[in-house]
Amino acid sequence: MSFPERPYAAVSGFASAYFDLYATAARAVSAQALDDAAALLAGCYRAGNWLYVCGNGGSAAIANHMYCDHVKSVRTDTSLTPRMMSLSANVEMMSALANDISYAEVFAYQIEALAKPGDVVMTISSSGNSENVVRAIAAAQAKGLKTIALTGFQGGRTATMADVNIHVPVDNYGIVEDLHQSIMHILAQAIRAAEMPADLVSVRTF
Repeated sequence: MSFPERPYAAVSGFASAYFDLYATAARAVSAQALDDAAALLAGCYRAGNWLYVCGNGGSAAIANHMYCDHVKSVRTDTSLTPRMMSLSANVEMMSALANDISYAEVFAYQIEALAKPGDVVMTISSSGNSENVVRAIAAAQAKGLKTIALTGFQGGRTATMADVNIHVPVDNYGIVEDLHQSIMHILAQAIRAAEMPADLVSVRTF
């Protein structure tokens, strides 16, 4: 699914087409992949292991937002105490690694230094081909860690490398990133709802 294929005379027309394609792409996201990712994350949180998440640009912003929603929101009203780090959040570390080693190694190096058995690594990349996220998956797998990749476009290398691939089949960065953000929220809210007392779900704000 590609968008846009032509200019629009009015922003409202562009928006209407954008939202229509967003809905179509959302319906194409694999339900099994969502279930598998949620199971990996919930298991990681229950075991007290760490989730490491990373991405570039807008995907870095989603990774950082995920840290907030999963560490804070998932803990609320549950017995879970998620342990998570966004590898995109520390500009001092990232710039040191990029300058002294290679930008391609900014995530893999941190995974090699920090991650332990039982931890999970999630990459967020619209193309799925950014070299540093590809190397992040490879570094995680070299340590025997489970991996989740959020991808768009054609999926790229991380789609086939990761244990779980949540793919958004559309060729538009905005729609892919919007859906990746939605998926991040869905995982947080669904895990929280499943782990909290059932009688609280309808009376709490999500």
